[in-house]
Amino acid sequence: MDRLWTNARLATLTGDGLGLVEQGAISVRDGRIAWVGPAAEAPAATETIDCEGRLLTPGLIDCHTHLVHGGSRANEWAMRLEGATYEEIARAGGGIVSTMRATREMDEAALVTSALPRLDALISEGVTTVEIKSGYGLTMDDEIKMLRAARTLGQARAVRVATTLLAAHAVPPEYKGDADAYVDLVCEQIIPAAGGLADAVDGFCEGIGFSPEQIARVFDAAKVAGLPVKLHAEQLSHLAGASLAASYEALSADHLEHIDEADIAAMAEAGTVAVLLPGAFYFMRETKKPPVAALRDAGVPMALATDCNPGTSPTTSLLLMLNMGATLFGLSVIECLRAVTINAARALGLQGEIGTLEPGKASDFAIWNTSEPAELVYRIGFNPLHTRIKDGTCT
Repeated sequence: MDRLWTNARLATLTGDGLGLVEQGAISVRDGRIAWVGPAAEAPAATETIDCEGRLLTPGLIDCHTHLVHGGSRANEWAMRLEGATYEEIARAGGGIVSTMRATREMDEAALVTSALPRLDALISEGVTTVEIKSGYGLTMDDEIKMLRAARTLGQARAVRVATTLLAAHAVPPEYKGDADAYVDLVCEQIIPAAGGLADAVDGFCEGIGFSPEQIARVFDAAKVAGLPVKLHAEQLSHLAGASLAASYEALSADHLEHIDEADIAAMAEAGTVAVLLPGAFYFMRETKKPPVAALRDAGVPMALATDCNPGTSPTTSLLLMLNMGATLFGLSVIECLRAVTINAARALGLQGEIGTLEPGKASDFAIWNTSEPAELVYRIGFNPLHTRIKDGTCT
């Protein structure tokens, strides 16, 4: 059946800006966009929906989350408010290890059940695609369990789920600090076992994570497995992880507070997307911001994401990240909206399928109770979503 959404202010996100079409319409056939343009030129349709002048955008894309996990770290956060350091909390059994233990204790069904409210919160704000990482299991069986749970979430809700294997997230305690031995396990067993369940491979390149040399081994194994890569890089220090990621033509490098000019040049050359995560910046009370002006000047595409995770960014509001991207990092309205549509799609390697309103792409879009794009970035704690459409169907 042909459906036509008409009398809308379209933000197609094509070209370099918002790609606005005043008094526009969008035609959908068999779950794909068939036509986009002025309403006066729209083709006939079996069903017509009047948008009454509302803004219509591509469905939003959250391209960096840790949505599947066990437990909570609220008590650790309360300890930090009382003056405890991250190291003190870690010595007391907190940090990633506490989430690892809680995640290992849960079966796949329990992980799905616990993640659904977080996913539903994103969906309620117009998100139609979400990336979900593993990284809290840190054994072959538990990492695979997390990836299966992520896939199940995509079946339980009308949402596209892109899965990322983040086994190189931390060294599990049973390896007693022997990161090289754990990297052997990741490269020789976990990555090969993730075939068909992971869409990409990620790592944490930091002094408290893995060295560039160890990450290079992970990326080499990903290449053998035919999987693209991305990287948590330059969040806490500068190890040139972003340059390493670019040398492997990574889809994205994420966080990036400490990148330098060489990293930026390498990312620009490779087309690697800079995924900025203002939720973690805010929650951890960081002061060094990612160099947005330098990224902008170099033409590096910038995306925004929630980084939803229990330890450093316990948020499920991508709309809040739009406001934070503007107020904390200095992105413009146009940059913020591109950051959760076309550039987020690029960060997942899905720019040919989603992220803009163009014929042939998936009919994933959102209709908002406003005609002004700035409203999506301007408001805090207010959800202007009117209707969410996934594959041509209102959800």
